[in-house]
Amino acid sequence: MDGRRTVRATAWDGPQDAGSNNPPGRTGVLHSMTASLRRAITSTQQWLLAEQQADGHWVGELEGDTILESEYILLLAHLGRHETSTACKAARYILEKQLPGGGWSLYPGGPVEISASVKAYFALKLTGHDPASEPMQRARAAVLAHGGADAVNSFTRFYLALLGQISYEHCPVVSPEMALVPKWFPLNLYSVSAWSRTIIMPLAIMSACRPTTDIDARLGIRELFLRPPEQWPPLRCPGLAGGTGPLSWDRFFRVLDRSLQFCERNGILPLRRRALKAAERWVLERFEGSDGLGAIFPPMIWSVIALRALGYADDSPQMRYCHERLDGLLIEEHDTIRLQPCKSPVWDTAIALRALADSGLHSDHAAPRRAIDWLLRMQIKRPGDWSVSVEAEPAAWCFEYANDHYPDCDDTAMVLMALAEQFGPSPTSASAADDGDLLKRSSDAIAGAQSWLLAMQNRDGGWGAFDRDNDRRFLCHVPFADHNAMIDPSTPDLTARVLEALGILGARVGHPAVDRALDYLRDSQEADGSWFGRWGVNYVYGTWQVLAGLAAVGVSHDDPLMTSGANWLLAYQQASGGWGESADSYAQPHLRGQGPTTASQTAWAVLGLLAAGLGQHPAVERGVRYLLDQQQADGTWDESEFTGTGFPQVFYLRYHLYRIYFPLMALSRAAAALESPMDEATRVPMNETETMNVG
Repeated sequence: MDGRRTVRATAWDGPQDAGSNNPPGRTGVLHSMTASLRRAITSTQQWLLAEQQADGHWVGELEGDTILESEYILLLAHLGRHETSTACKAARYILEKQLPGGGWSLYPGGPVEISASVKAYFALKLTGHDPASEPMQRARAAVLAHGGADAVNSFTRFYLALLGQISYEHCPVVSPEMALVPKWFPLNLYSVSAWSRTIIMPLAIMSACRPTTDIDARLGIRELFLRPPEQWPPLRCPGLAGGTGPLSWDRFFRVLDRSLQFCERNGILPLRRRALKAAERWVLERFEGSDGLGAIFPPMIWSVIALRALGYADDSPQMRYCHERLDGLLIEEHDTIRLQPCKSPVWDTAIALRALADSGLHSDHAAPRRAIDWLLRMQIKRPGDWSVSVEAEPAAWCFEYANDHYPDCDDTAMVLMALAEQFGPSPTSASAADDGDLLKRSSDAIAGAQSWLLAMQNRDGGWGAFDRDNDRRFLCHVPFADHNAMIDPSTPDLTARVLEALGILGARVGHPAVDRALDYLRDSQEADGSWFGRWGVNYVYGTWQVLAGLAAVGVSHDDPLMTSGANWLLAYQQASGGWGESADSYAQPHLRGQGPTTASQTAWAVLGLLAAGLGQHPAVERGVRYLLDQQQADGTWDESEFTGTGFPQVFYLRYHLYRIYFPLMALSRAAAALESPMDEATRVPMNETETMNVG
């Protein structure tokens, strides 16, 4: 890690009262805090119960940056609808998010991001905003100062080509022939990540058909070009290690791209007709049982463009399906419209159910029973893309309402834990027995999900999100891989979440899958004791989840893995008592653990310390006090920061319920820890006078 600093551990290691397991003078303090905790827990519990949907699930808004609204307006321009009230309302939202310096960022507090800014400027111009107006002048100056349209990513180039601003020859070739490549070949459709797969197929159709919409020249954005498009810099995945020499993968794929461009120009495409049919069939097959292709915004947008390029009428059933799914992501409020990148009902419901169980609400209450029933009905029992490389009975969950082809390990592990914490690893509780059907269904669901997760373990001992062993790193050198998510390898946070689920089901150190996962986590730990967070921001998220996973499978509190991770969290607690980390840490790892404090990240840190056995550590008390002090009268917390991650350095998320159920979970578990006597296993691993070197 870049840079090192010495931090005094905030540990208590003094003498204990005779006949007491608490430090001197702390009994009254803990009693007072416990009373405050119970009031806070009840308040948040009631708020969360009031938000439950009638059929039993929870779903909070999932917020992204303005690329969603911008790309939607660019699509509407392609359809000739950029002057509609919908487009204008989306443009107003974009304008509200403009930075003082003129550009747009990927997350609150983030720097100007060039692709987001170019698309925002283009969207505003298409919806009638005067280029001479002050906001547009500021935007133009910011874009030019950050490299101009020349510096945009590959997806943005395709939008510029679609609307006639550049030629498709200035976009990387995405060949529909990929649909014909056999699965045994190293570069095939199933060797890339699931989300890339759903983007590549409709984008390949677009790349082959090259649809172009002629817009009024006055609405174009040539004023943002610093150089002609043929002189724009090569596309590259951010932060990609590896050379660009004559024998590099980078050079190989650039030569391949130039060769494909030559074939496109000269019509040397003997398999093109067959490839387009295969790509079309692949896309349409994955509409079934899904809230749009991949149930996420990018492939949903590209699907509209691809089908239109293939000649589908705007009123055809397939096109209506695409538009209806996109419309389902719109949120209209006052005079603005914003879009969600997808919806998160399974994820939100599972975590809400776990938090409510921690708060004392179990399956004998009507709300959890409705949630359990809803989750059981959402289990996916049909093969998806994962089955290409994995032999297992389908019994998993996806993130969204419907995405049958793409269940994932993260949601499956979270739902599995939610069910097991309600009923136990093998449901036999008296409350469950009152409903034999619910008991039987839960037992079957848990058994099936556990088997599926074990089958999805990677060869390195970890878990990825959607596929097994999806780790061919050479694919990250493909020119259109600059969305930084071409593959889906093992990650520490996801591995630890599956480990936590297995631990709740009774697996312990010594179980073959557990031991392989522990080896992976040892290898992936950073030198300073933290772990990278792929799906949440960032090292706070990863470190919390790994500590939780370690504890669940019985790793000792004095194990170096546990103590080093806990000490890293201790070192980054802020003076307010809270924790916060900005998404800046993805591009600049020396900023790990630093940023504005947030309720969700403070909750993660508290949960991590609790898992490490530090339930009565002063740092936990300060973290709890921070959450209590920041709680609103209605039991919620304010949090504008984006603490969720889509693609590191490319796309981030604000889960609107993270600020609710994670603090509830942390406060509930802290209350239980504060009420329990402290034994030697919960003692701090460092003396108060010792120091740590923290990067």
